[in-house]
Amino acid sequence: MSKIPDSVRQEVRKRANNHCEYCLSSQEYVMGILQIDHTIPVAKGGKNDTTNLCLACELCNQYKWVQIESQDLETGNIVRLFNPRLQKWSEHFTWSENGTEIRALNPCGRATVNALKLNNTLAVMVRKNWVKAGWHPPVSQ
Repeated sequence: MSKIPDSVRQEVRKRANNHCEYCLSSQEYVMGILQIDHTIPVAKGGKNDTTNLCLACELCNQYKWVQIESQDLETGNIVRLFNPRLQKWSEHFTWSENGTEIRALNPCGRATVNALKLNNTLAVMVRKNWVKAGWHPPVSQ
């Protein structure tokens, strides 16, 4: 697979408004450059075009790796993970009342929260501080 051109990377970044498309963390607040993620991994036939690329923070990208599906812990079923190219965040997730945890609204959301560990200890701790600073949760999804 060839290298992703800088112009494509810039387009993905702009489309995502410099936010992780899984946990909505802003590039302004994370330590590290948000990464280009293949919604369908190259190892599973995904391409380097903008219809298959999204922006992800290091934690989300690390946990997602080559997964495209995971178990919905409520039903036990294996379901597709959230795909920001095909789905709207607010139809699958919402924020907890205090703004520190991502709550799933359906099987896809539950599987994604589980697989990407969207409410891992570090993420929740950091979000608590972002909430205190008035930076979180994001206004729009």
